[in-house]
Amino acid sequence: MAIKRASGLLLHVTSLPGRYGCGTMGEEAADFVNFLAASGQSYWQVLPLGPVCSHWHFSPYSSPSAFAGNELLISPERLHSLNWISAAELRECQDDTETNFCDLQKTAGRKAALLAKASRQFFAGNGHAPASAFARFCGEQKHWLADYSLFRALADHFQTFQWTAWPADIAHRQPAAVVRWQKDLQDVILQRQFEQFVFFEQWRALKKNANNRGIKIVGDIPFYVNFESADAWSHPEIFDLDSASGLPAAVAGVPPDYFSSSGQRWGNPLYRWREGVELHLGTMAWWTDRIRHLLQWIDVLRIDHFRGFDTYWAIPASEPTAVNGQWQQGPGMAFFAAVKNQLGNLPLIAEDLGELTPGVEALRDRLGFPGMKILQFAFDGQWGNPYLPHNFNQTNCLVYTGTHDNNTSNGWFYGRETTEEMKRAILDYMNLGHRNEFHWQFIRLAMQSVARLAMFPVQDILGYDEHFRMNTPGQASGNWLWRLTPGALTPEIGRRLLHLTALFNRQPPA
Repeated sequence: MAIKRASGLLLHVTSLPGRYGCGTMGEEAADFVNFLAASGQSYWQVLPLGPVCSHWHFSPYSSPSAFAGNELLISPERLHSLNWISAAELRECQDDTETNFCDLQKTAGRKAALLAKASRQFFAGNGHAPASAFARFCGEQKHWLADYSLFRALADHFQTFQWTAWPADIAHRQPAAVVRWQKDLQDVILQRQFEQFVFFEQWRALKKNANNRGIKIVGDIPFYVNFESADAWSHPEIFDLDSASGLPAAVAGVPPDYFSSSGQRWGNPLYRWREGVELHLGTMAWWTDRIRHLLQWIDVLRIDHFRGFDTYWAIPASEPTAVNGQWQQGPGMAFFAAVKNQLGNLPLIAEDLGELTPGVEALRDRLGFPGMKILQFAFDGQWGNPYLPHNFNQTNCLVYTGTHDNNTSNGWFYGRETTEEMKRAILDYMNLGHRNEFHWQFIRLAMQSVARLAMFPVQDILGYDEHFRMNTPGQASGNWLWRLTPGALTPEIGRRLLHLTALFNRQPPA
């Protein structure tokens, strides 16, 4: 994928400011697009956009669907503008205060009630959106929408996403059971389809506005999906399951690394990549549909855990940690050749972090996908470290001060993650005789590198400390809650970012 020299900001939609519990695709998103354009940025990177829930601590990387959109991101103000909720109902779902952290549990409850009211109004024929638009959406998205909406309706009915605990006939999708439950849960199914219709209508408008302002959206595609999901329930044949129990015999994760001494046991089912020596046709069809679907809504996709296409870590399901796993061979180049044959050129970014092998690097380079360089990983005392800017061996890469999984840059530098010796080495490398405004100096280091694209978490341009990080890997709860407060992104910060963007030739053409 060819990238022109540019820069952008990383901010998930939930982290936008707003009066409705978390950021939405409404006016706050339009305001952020305006900030990006005014500060000379060309990209807005978001986290996965799938539905989230308290069952998985609202992680965007743990979702009941690889295709559906997160209904928490729906703008209540846009619902009101279409006459689906009243002014009083709009006021009722507002927060009294706007803090730096979301209460997603409360927000989920409020949003569910609001969408139920909007759905009733829509199906009663009220409001300003034609029924034909909904019917067209359902037809276009039927390859995933019917399964997803039934799955969510059943999960609500049985009060669990664990579909293996449902009655056996519907757990195994026996045709008569599917027909019966579709009839019995028809109203709930229609509401779930309405929510997806609204989500993608609002997202389409957001993306169109961003693209019109010269901003491209960078999305995120998790490598794995949850077993307790519409995907595994409707397509168990694409996963490597135990033939007797129907449960995963081994699960996904990564071995011990920078983030965790015991590794990370994610628990996702592993894909059934091959049927004999050939790629499994069902798995390939599902993956191709997934990428095609996401590229309708996203300009560029970052593949999380790209190395899984080369080799992946398989952990016996009985193991409590990720330590006792083993590497298995992934689908490799044949996967991308098959997908490219169906979809053409793929605007993908390889998340190639962690312990890489020559095979992973060769696969990335042969495909021409840009990889990622993280400045926080650069200072281990080894001047040959590949994350140090003078060691970037190609321009076709992205440089980040840090990602959503890292501490903020100020939290990292001023905190306990860096020793005094490391701090002195960092300042020496950056030719700094002081420790003031480290975040801007770190941003400058990334901007002046040869990397085609420089990306910064919004916390870094604001100089926030470790209390404002988005995620701590290996920590189950307390993540994904940070958000901006109104007015935090001031014109002065925008001008300062614009200056560095122009100074290092990353500003888009007028």
